[in-house]
Amino acid sequence: MAPWNGLWGGKAGGEAYRGTPVVVKMENPNWSISEISSPDDDDEDFLVGGRRKGGRGKNAKQITWVLLLKAHRAAGCLASLASAAVALGAAARRRVAAGRTDADVGVAAAAGESPVLRSRFYAFIKAFLILSVLLLIFELAAYLKGWDDLAASALALPVLGVESLYAAWFRFRTTYVAPLLQLLTDACVVLFLIQSADRLIQCLFCFYIHLKRIKPKPKSPALPDAEDPDAGYYPMVLVQIPMCNEKEVYQQSIAAVCNLDWPRSNFLVQVLDDSDDPTTQTLIREEVMKWQHNGARIVYRHRVLRDGYKAGNLKSAMSCSYVKDYEFVAIFDADFQPNADFLKRTVPHFKDNDELGLVQARWSFVNKDENLLTRLQNINLCFHFEVEQQVNGIFLNFFGFNGTAGVWRIKALDDSGGWMERTTVEDMDIAVRAHLKGWKFVFLNDVECQCELPESYEAYRKQQHRWHSGPMQLFRLCLPDIIKCKIAFWKKANLIFLFFLLRKLILPFYSFTLFCIILPMTMFVPEAELPVWVVCYIPALMSLFNILPSPKSFPFIIPYLLFENTMSVTKFNAMISGLFQLGSAYEWVVTKKSGRSSEGDLISLAHKELKHQKTESAPNLDAISKEQSAPTKDAKKKHNRIYKKELALSVLLLTAAARSLLSKQGIHFYFLLFQGISFLLVGLDLIGEQIE
Repeated sequence: MAPWNGLWGGKAGGEAYRGTPVVVKMENPNWSISEISSPDDDDEDFLVGGRRKGGRGKNAKQITWVLLLKAHRAAGCLASLASAAVALGAAARRRVAAGRTDADVGVAAAAGESPVLRSRFYAFIKAFLILSVLLLIFELAAYLKGWDDLAASALALPVLGVESLYAAWFRFRTTYVAPLLQLLTDACVVLFLIQSADRLIQCLFCFYIHLKRIKPKPKSPALPDAEDPDAGYYPMVLVQIPMCNEKEVYQQSIAAVCNLDWPRSNFLVQVLDDSDDPTTQTLIREEVMKWQHNGARIVYRHRVLRDGYKAGNLKSAMSCSYVKDYEFVAIFDADFQPNADFLKRTVPHFKDNDELGLVQARWSFVNKDENLLTRLQNINLCFHFEVEQQVNGIFLNFFGFNGTAGVWRIKALDDSGGWMERTTVEDMDIAVRAHLKGWKFVFLNDVECQCELPESYEAYRKQQHRWHSGPMQLFRLCLPDIIKCKIAFWKKANLIFLFFLLRKLILPFYSFTLFCIILPMTMFVPEAELPVWVVCYIPALMSLFNILPSPKSFPFIIPYLLFENTMSVTKFNAMISGLFQLGSAYEWVVTKKSGRSSEGDLISLAHKELKHQKTESAPNLDAISKEQSAPTKDAKKKHNRIYKKELALSVLLLTAAARSLLSKQGIHFYFLLFQGISFLLVGLDLIGEQIE
């Protein structure tokens, strides 16, 4: 916008205003300065032919405009922050007013937690919180009165009253508490460094894989056209879809599996329905019948007794007499939607490779950008597949089966003892037993299968409890077999020390102990020190490594670091529950699904369905969309809840942050402050799906 000849351009009669022309760019809702142009520095300031020759001074009105525009922009930012704070405050008030907590009857049981362990764990945190508050009051009084200097400089001097009490506490913590706390701190730091080194090595191996472009390749050439089964390698494949009361997702998963690009005569779909809801059973059965009429080879199986949960369901399905006619079995959970070429890209790896027992594909997520919780989960799982699974698959030929989106050789399942109901991680169980039998695994990082992430904190918490209690159950059961088996020693060491102890036990242990217990304690016992690089630098570096497989999530690196420490409470609780077989460690909880699927996916499925339809005249796109979007009358009402352990720990960390100010520990203060706020947000259930 050019300067105008009114106020800034000049006056009638040849008089001119001194100043600098300003070009302002208007951007709604905020204004920003695009350019400030200045004439040459010259002392003269006059008009020649109606033009400005030069000038050095700044016009006060122009500077005022610049400041006003910047102030307007700052006010807009503050208004946005204030609006967000008001919204959070209103949500927090609703949580407190509703009074629903994780201690409600049935909530903890549904989460798979032991009531006894939960009450003891919460009592421990509450006692620790009360002690920290009392110590903060005591230390604050000592700081204001100068008792801390007196106690440090003249411990032997006799003092009276409260001063003597503080001097006694000072001598006790210096002599007894500080050495023990420092020993525990050093032990956790060592574990922290070992785990960080393991993660760094994995990242370097992953970088090497990308640098050399290493990827598993079939030993045989690509498959010919599926229209001529005799011309290529199209073995008999059994496809299983285990589900339980998952009416939100059954249509899209069945449609995706029935549209797999594989000769119809060479694969059979088993819908393994464990639902105890008659309405859900009827809907799934009708969907199966519809696909049967369309020419798909699909059968419906329902168990009356849900013994063994998913493992029992799969075990029951494998006992069918017709299973002996099939060579491979592909497994997809109810919310998974494989691409049409899934079997074409996975099954060929088995040809001429008799030692191969499993081909695992990676997951992709249809709702990864739904809210902050799903974005943070996406970071974790991208690292799991891109780094952990890929590195272990390339260099060790072993990794934990993810329970879905994989193809098993049925002979490998039978040789390993089949599905067992002894833990809640039947997928990891069968993978470990197959590895002990000498079977090899292949992970395909370039083959993706779409699925859903839990959108509410309650659902995510239940899932994480099962994922971290199950491995500890399995470790107790498998340890004798690992020691006695005849595999190489380095494979035994990898299973025991890396796969189980370091990544399944030590990680949740030190995360909770170091950052939620030891760090706050060192604020009240300053004689025990926790180095700054342990609190800040290495965790930030590890978080950076974790976020590299999903670079678009880089803006969430700090929330990710804080949230992982927050989740250490749930993971530690689950790990202890599984290790010592406490309470409902063997309880299986189905992760709640929302049934999200993109419109493009639905249209694609509808077009594919139209090709195979024989009795209907139009695709069921509308039916699929309405089925996913229509509310269910008999659905249980969901609520946001208050999580007492997380709230107690938030107060504890904020109390420790206040105490750190007395010791002038800057980095520790900021870490404790933001970590306490993170616990507060999670404790008030403000991080995931918000239910109005």
